[in-house]
Amino acid sequence: MKIAIDRMNLLRPLSHINSVVERRNTIPILSNVVLHAASEKLSLTATDMDMDIVTTTPCSISSEGANTIPAHLLFEIVKKLPEGAEVQIQVADGHAQVSAGRSSFNLPTLPVEDFPAINSSDMPVRFSLTAPDLRNLIDTTKFAVSTEETRYYLNGIYVHFADTTNLTAVATDGHRLALSQMQSPAGAENMPAVILPRKAVLELRKLLDDEPQEVDIQLSDTRAEFSVGDIRLTTKLIDGSFPDYKRVIPVGNDKIISVDVDLLSAAVDRVSTIASDKSRAIKLNISAGKLVLSATNPDASSATEMLEITYAGEPIDIGFNARYLMDILSQVQGEMIAIELADSGSPSLLRDPEDDTSIFVLMPMRV
Repeated sequence: MKIAIDRMNLLRPLSHINSVVERRNTIPILSNVVLHAASEKLSLTATDMDMDIVTTTPCSISSEGANTIPAHLLFEIVKKLPEGAEVQIQVADGHAQVSAGRSSFNLPTLPVEDFPAINSSDMPVRFSLTAPDLRNLIDTTKFAVSTEETRYYLNGIYVHFADTTNLTAVATDGHRLALSQMQSPAGAENMPAVILPRKAVLELRKLLDDEPQEVDIQLSDTRAEFSVGDIRLTTKLIDGSFPDYKRVIPVGNDKIISVDVDLLSAAVDRVSTIASDKSRAIKLNISAGKLVLSATNPDASSATEMLEITYAGEPIDIGFNARYLMDILSQVQGEMIAIELADSGSPSLLRDPEDDTSIFVLMPMRV
């Protein structure tokens, strides 16, 4: 195999490949990317055995062929080459020579025959989502995905039909919950309820930064495939049952405050500077027309800040994890946020009064 390719045409797909390939592998071939040159295109393939990524990019081919090269090493080399460079890759006798200008690198290769076969099982459900819709579903919920491996079924976004018309995405780590809905796209009516793994969600979100118009989606009970431009991402789904999240969404919280999102976020950020690094706990003292945020630290430091709010109910004190609260506030697109409370020990409901497609639930803390 012998090809010539513009640096940026190679760097862009390698950046996505680099995210999929695990840095520590007990199976050497999984550290490599498959390069397949044919028909004036270079195809790049990588896998971690749970997720596969295939992408194509234009190149000039002197000799067609396929081989595998260490993915992270190739990415670091191409990243450090000068902008506008033409990269030459020639594979022969078990080695790949990567050169550009006066730079030349000799890398080991492994036979492409040793690379695991990419799963191509049938996926009966097919539909499309616009990139903005998919970005919104992911951005609104991904921050609440659990990283606790013991409850593996929470390590992803649960995508399903909560009713007959709305496609719903939900994530929770037991401390907070995020839910986002959108009108069901054509063709998705028979889709199974699926849990998209955290790693696949994060990689898919990166692909959407390139501003594609639409994302083609295929689903089965065990796998999902996303085609974004010239990139195809396939992932195993989490095999587990997502809990009945509707039971933790509070109904009837009658103490409702309305406050400017940006002012509240900035105040939480400032006051939490004092909060203990371990708990990140801040206290909200709520009374008619006034919210006082406070935090203390074992070293006797303290902080308070007062905000004007819209509230006419009975006074209430409640504690929250500052980081969790700021994560939620960062997802509110409108100017105001409504915080619906019951008492200091019950979950709170947070929402944008002008957006009926998303809600957030936050558990209180003792402070």
